[in-house]
Amino acid sequence: MPQELILTRPRQLEFRTYDDPPLEPHQIRAEALLSGISHGTEMNLYTGSNPFVDQEFDTTLRLFVPRQKKEPEVIYPGYEWVGQVTEVGAAVTRFRVGDLIHLPYHHRQTHTFSEDDTTMLGRIFPLPPGMSPDKAVVLALAGVALQTIHDARLKVGDRVAIFGMGAIGLLAVQLAKLNGASLICAVDPLGARRELAEHYGADQVLNPDEQDVAYELKSTQGGVDVAIELSGSYAALNDAIRAVRMAGTVVAGGYYRGGGTALQLGAEWHHNRITLLSSMGVWDCPHRDFPSWTRGRVHDTAASLLASGKLHIDGLITRYIRFDKAPEAYRLIEEHPEDVLKVVLAY
Repeated sequence: MPQELILTRPRQLEFRTYDDPPLEPHQIRAEALLSGISHGTEMNLYTGSNPFVDQEFDTTLRLFVPRQKKEPEVIYPGYEWVGQVTEVGAAVTRFRVGDLIHLPYHHRQTHTFSEDDTTMLGRIFPLPPGMSPDKAVVLALAGVALQTIHDARLKVGDRVAIFGMGAIGLLAVQLAKLNGASLICAVDPLGARRELAEHYGADQVLNPDEQDVAYELKSTQGGVDVAIELSGSYAALNDAIRAVRMAGTVVAGGYYRGGGTALQLGAEWHHNRITLLSSMGVWDCPHRDFPSWTRGRVHDTAASLLASGKLHIDGLITRYIRFDKAPEAYRLIEEHPEDVLKVVLAY
């Protein structure tokens, strides 16, 4: 019987078996090839350092409220699943056996879905020609990076600093280059990640552990027009606020955990009239240019950029770990984040 990965409590992962029911006429079944582990959102769920531990999000009020159910809830981790279609129902017209598919679903050996299903990314389609499984497994991350560039309203000639050279940050560097930024400063404490940022087109790299990033950018460039924070660090978010010019824009795209004691909102944010934007693109949050831009259009654009080779992934995936060794993968990411950039489960 096939298996899926579940999280029963913080740091407690288990495998659970399930049945694949017979296909209905409009259904498709796909078998897993790869699924990516999110080093931000998913690791926050894994460690229990997220607001869902003792709260629930009321989607009507758009407010976190105390959780009514006190017993632990099973969590299905993962949202970057790549598989190949193995069966199609008699009434299916848009899929064929052998098609490559990306689903924002959890880590599981198979997934069954309807041809008419919609997800947070819109309708589900086979991936375009040129999209390898390795490219497809970073598709959601590319969409997150593209969303931050859109939220930043980045223009030709703008100076931008991007904090956090994880997979999303490195994709954002490339997108900022495609968008015509005149200066891209990549900020990360890890030398290997700064080198990769230069490979992807960063004009300047800075180590926040060795220098005051904001002072360097202000004293040499007069500050940047836009800063994009993608590490999920409050200290980095505070540096991003300090690094932008007066009335500049800071886009927060990381998933922050705990209290923001490193934020000093009475300093540069207040005195320089900085605009701070959240780049959340799911949980029914519309694109800021809706209806001309939707989540589906962001997804399709990211897929096209990856398939055409305009977005590169060489060096992004640093470790493939077998699905049956998934708990080891999560421990590796938590205990040695400096050793891995993107960890992918292989089936």
